[in-house]
Amino acid sequence: MTLTYENPVWKGYLADPHILYTDGSYYAVGTGQTDDGKHFPILKSDDFENWEFVGGALEPLNEPQMDLYWASEIAERDGKYYLYYAGDMKMRVAVADRPEGPYKDAGVLLFPDLEFSIDGHPYKDPVSGKWYLFFAKDFFDKKPGTALAVVELGEDMISTVGPVHTVLRAFADWQIYERNRNWYDKHWPAWYTVEGPAVLYKDGKYYCFYSGGNWQTPEYGVGCAVSDTITGPYKDPWSSEGASVLSGQNNELIGPGHNSVITAPDGKTWFIIYHSWNSERTARQMCIDPLEWTADGPKAYQPSRGEKTVTIPLSK
Repeated sequence: MTLTYENPVWKGYLADPHILYTDGSYYAVGTGQTDDGKHFPILKSDDFENWEFVGGALEPLNEPQMDLYWASEIAERDGKYYLYYAGDMKMRVAVADRPEGPYKDAGVLLFPDLEFSIDGHPYKDPVSGKWYLFFAKDFFDKKPGTALAVVELGEDMISTVGPVHTVLRAFADWQIYERNRNWYDKHWPAWYTVEGPAVLYKDGKYYCFYSGGNWQTPEYGVGCAVSDTITGPYKDPWSSEGASVLSGQNNELIGPGHNSVITAPDGKTWFIIYHSWNSERTARQMCIDPLEWTADGPKAYQPSRGEKTVTIPLSK
């Protein structure tokens, strides 16, 4: 089949994009605020090519009042929709009866003992049928900074079960967020960041896509780590010198990253959903491109902004 679309697929501000397929339609959600003051714009598409804005997911909370609303993702279970997001850098969850909302905050912190937890990625393990939440938290040893972890979700989808497992720590200089950073009342010669987890299961292995570096800079990009088990640990053999899946090198993309993954309407071809900055650096906007599976790992296929036509499955 042939898909024709234009990157970005929506001109508004929508960072950290996540796509859910439910009830015969695709729904995209991400960081941003709508004109009526709601957080997390939601887009809808029936064909994966044309996207329309359908509203904001969440009213600003009065209790507690928060300034920062980051990186939302939606999971569906038994006819309920669960929106995971970071409020003032702490993971929360809101619930709705429809994918477009409105969502109501459940009033719980998923990790009350963590000062910093962001980028929740709910994932149903196709092997065990259990739900897990991948997310980013801070580590203070080895290469200190933000890195990835995972925990099993409770049956209610708003609690966690068992231990938190480390998924992936930073391992390369391109993943440095900032040198000489003052944070947690301490000076860090280098503060690393790997964040924005997105998981898929293929050919008996779990692939965890992640973003590395500083989201505000053009050098931000996407790598991918692999594991035989859902809880890891995961290892990325392809990104020692730079982001192997998606970067701004050799194209006009600026700071592409914080992706999700989903299959296209053919049910076979994986797509990477990501944001990149507009040329004025005033907005991060949602883009989509196919994933190509190579001997050097998965890679975004001809990533770019502008009009494009893609025939899928990709010809080899």
